[in-house]
Amino acid sequence: EIEPADIIFISVNTPTKTQGIGSGRAANIKNCELAARNIAKVVTSGKIIVEKSTVPVRTADAVRRILACNEKGLKFQVLSNPEFLAEGTAVDDLENPSRVLIGGEQTPEGLAAIKTLVDVYTRFVPKERVITTNLWSSECSKLVANAFLAQRVSSINSISALCEATGANVSEISRAVGMDPRIGPKFLQASVGFGGSCFQKDILNLVYLCESFGLHECAEYWHQVIKMNDYQKRRFSEKMLQAMFNTVTGKKIALLGVAFKKDTGDVRETATVFIARDLLMERADIHVYDPEVAREDMFKEMDYSCGINMTNTPHLEKSITTDTCPYAACDGSHAIAILTEWDVFKTLDFTKIYKSMAKPAFVFDGRNIMDHEKLRAIGFEVYAIGKPDPAKFPDSQIA
Repeated sequence: EIEPADIIFISVNTPTKTQGIGSGRAANIKNCELAARNIAKVVTSGKIIVEKSTVPVRTADAVRRILACNEKGLKFQVLSNPEFLAEGTAVDDLENPSRVLIGGEQTPEGLAAIKTLVDVYTRFVPKERVITTNLWSSECSKLVANAFLAQRVSSINSISALCEATGANVSEISRAVGMDPRIGPKFLQASVGFGGSCFQKDILNLVYLCESFGLHECAEYWHQVIKMNDYQKRRFSEKMLQAMFNTVTGKKIALLGVAFKKDTGDVRETATVFIARDLLMERADIHVYDPEVAREDMFKEMDYSCGINMTNTPHLEKSITTDTCPYAACDGSHAIAILTEWDVFKTLDFTKIYKSMAKPAFVFDGRNIMDHEKLRAIGFEVYAIGKPDPAKFPDSQIA
């Protein structure tokens, strides 16, 4: 299959290690090594090998050494070409990338390999968007890019807690800060916390790399991004419990949204499983609705991220119901938590939902996508991320 190719991309999963040295932080590059060994085994001519996977800095050196051990005398060039695709927009990101990053050895052979890959991309990408670097800068750039994006989310989420304590409005602050051209508006939307397969994994990888090189202050700095994300999820659960008279035992609670973001069925590191875990520990009757996520995927992620499964939590199956209709999930509930920013949630008939709920009826908006004043006019008690509670700060509402 790969023998006729001049360029071979290694695009394999590099999950966080779950055991051994670096467990919970370091990336497991076993699949990269296996791919390199298989390439060396089957090809009969030299190739350009391109790392597409997100890998720790200097992984290319390991791939290169493995390839160099082939018994056929073949010569390989190893390049780094990390992907910057986002779930839900991956095809558009591929066809219209903000940049293409290619790293290689700064030798005549390495530079020639870089040029070959540049020529491939410039068939459909403007040349000014193609960046060439050394191998290690390219490998490191992907980790740093995701770390910076996650850092912005955790930064605004930290401010959301301050807003709730002071009566400030995090959306107004985000707008004011984001209009500064040095900062910009992207990734400044406060929420229940970030999820997905990349942010946490890549930051933990960066933390481990810093620790490995003795850069402990740097490691702790980036680890705080993860700690703030965990705090935000925990804070959301605690807000629900506090608002509902410090008990949710036996109360039906509707969780709308399981995917870590809209327009995808991906549940990896989704905030929903952590909120469900906290409510489960309080013995709530949890009902979940998501237009894309399957029940088995939710339970699989709950086991992986929270360590909760049918074996160690016998009442799990009974305590969490997955509904095929949002109205069924909300019917008879004491509270609704919006945990994914699906557009469909904004179009629900909340007057109908309110009539079907126990009173007082609560809405906890973990994505700040709802019309809170409209919901309050219907009769809901509404709590949102970083938004002032009108009962506590009556002077903070727009007249």
